[in-house]
Amino acid sequence: MQDPSIAAEFAEFSNVPTFLGAPIFEPDSVLNLCIRFAFNLLMGFILIRFAYYPKAKRKDWYVTFLLFSSTMFLIIFLMENVKLSVGFTLGLFAIFGLLRFRTESLPMREMTYLFLIIGLSVINGLAMTVSIVEILAANLLLIGLCFLTELAIGERKDTAKIILYDKIDLIVPEKRAELIEDLKKRTGIQHIDDVEVGHIDFLRDVAFVKIYYALQAGEKCTINEQVKPK
Repeated sequence: MQDPSIAAEFAEFSNVPTFLGAPIFEPDSVLNLCIRFAFNLLMGFILIRFAYYPKAKRKDWYVTFLLFSSTMFLIIFLMENVKLSVGFTLGLFAIFGLLRFRTESLPMREMTYLFLIIGLSVINGLAMTVSIVEILAANLLLIGLCFLTELAIGERKDTAKIILYDKIDLIVPEKRAELIEDLKKRTGIQHIDDVEVGHIDFLRDVAFVKIYYALQAGEKCTINEQVKPK
């Protein structure tokens, strides 16, 4: 005798060919997946291409963000189909983030955009019961907020550089102006905003000096985020 509850549960698969207990092809499910995937990819592309990339100019992070967003969306979308919890989903990617990004110093801006990409992917992958207008509004609110903050900050980009400095007679506070002028002359950086003096080695007559300066239009500096003396 057939159990009515089991029959009702699998009624939607009654006319669908199956293999190992799973339906082979469901047009509605595939169409839903493709549309949501394309929408998530479009939102991620707009966020990264027009908010992040114009200032960063880093193609490596550009590609990383888009691939991370697409992969996360697909996994979350399929996890939702098998009824896994949101907490487990987010925990999985938190572990992934710790394992992958702990080996490299992740800049604050890239970390922020990575979190935004995760947020968009979670929204688009798990929002199965809300209306299309609500999903679109949530995406546009996040993207719009990014554009507003980027416009408020402007084109100025600040960075820092650590230098092993040999004229330690200029590191005293009363000669700070001379120190800055000497650093401008020797480094070619004409817009030094601040200078910090770190470790001093009187045996070798050297000191670590950290300078803060503004990058000019079209200029970028990524090596300082990866290689710095400890």
